[in-house]
Amino acid sequence: MNQVALVGRLGRKPELRYTGQGTPVCSFSIAVDNGQGKEPDWFDIVAWQKLAETCGQHLDKGRQVAISGRLQTRSYETQDGQRRKVVEVVAARVDFLGSKADGEAQGGRGDPGGGVPDDEDDVPF
Repeated sequence: MNQVALVGRLGRKPELRYTGQGTPVCSFSIAVDNGQGKEPDWFDIVAWQKLAETCGQHLDKGRQVAISGRLQTRSYETQDGQRRKVVEVVAARVDFLGSKADGEAQGGRGDPGGGVPDDEDDVPF
C-alpha cells in the first residue's frame, strides 16, 4: 500500500504551470517537524488538475497544510545528459490549516514569508 500523510509548512510559493495538453500541475515543498528537535524534513509535493489550480491560487509561503497522497519515484535526464531520480508526494488531498497570519505568529517575525525564512535550512517550529 502506498499512502503518505504529512503536515507541514510551505517553504516557498507554489509553482502552477500547465502541460502541453493544458493539464494544470502545481509543485511546492513543505517542511515537516521530525519530532527530534533537529532540522525539519523537506518533501516535494505535486498536485494535478483542479487540486493544482486550487493550491496555486490559495497557498503561499509559510502556510500550514495537511497532505495525503502517494509517493512517486521518477527519473529524468538533465540537459548535460546526467540521469536524475526524484521522489515526490503526489497529493490526492490538501487541507489548508490555519492561515498565513498563523505562520507569522509562530515564526515570531511578522515577515511576508509567513514566518518561514527564505533559507529552507532555517524553519521555525
